[in-house]
Amino acid sequence: MNTEQRSNLISRLSDIINDDRVERLQEVLNQRTRYLTIVLDDIYQPQNSSAIMRTSECIGIQTINIIEDRNEHKTNRDVVKGSSKWIDLNLYECEDGRIECIKNLKQQNYKIAAMTLNQESIPLEELPVNEKLALCFGSEDTGLHRAQEHKADYKVQIPITGFTQSYNVSVSAGISLYYLINKIKETNQNWQLTKDEKEKLLIEWLSKSTPTGRILLDKYKTESE
Repeated sequence: MNTEQRSNLISRLSDIINDDRVERLQEVLNQRTRYLTIVLDDIYQPQNSSAIMRTSECIGIQTINIIEDRNEHKTNRDVVKGSSKWIDLNLYECEDGRIECIKNLKQQNYKIAAMTLNQESIPLEELPVNEKLALCFGSEDTGLHRAQEHKADYKVQIPITGFTQSYNVSVSAGISLYYLINKIKETNQNWQLTKDEKEKLLIEWLSKSTPTGRILLDKYKTESE
């Protein structure tokens, strides 16, 4: 679909949605980023992965990568609060999927940051943000898979000054994402989505903003072909 066709779709879908809603979609879209993404490796408690998804959407992260190995990815509807509707999920399965996930991210020029309590880990505030980042969080009981740590460009931890040995994974993700997204914006990195990415997402979001949106979108696409 070319730019003119996307523009036509946006115009036609916007005509059936109230102006305040369209304006809100545009506001959120302008804060979306793929400069920072996360990898959830075999999280086994649905409330944790759901909380991370919700936090990610609130902060503006557009893409989350999910790895299933021993644990099937599930969402807790009461926790996720509909946030999964507005973000992109990439699902990978088992050991091969874990390798494929990291390979794909590196091909997209992401630097891999393994969140781990490894003795070699640097504090979160020392993690550079001059390149795209993928933060990897591991299972609650066993931590991050060794393959992730081995392939990581950085090993990172959030300093702990209390007696407890680790943060809950959803809390760790929330602290890390909030800190890093603000640091990225402060250093004037090119963190926003491209024009094409924004147009494609806006079409998708407009279609989700009305009960008949998907039907109309399919109809309009057919008419534009």
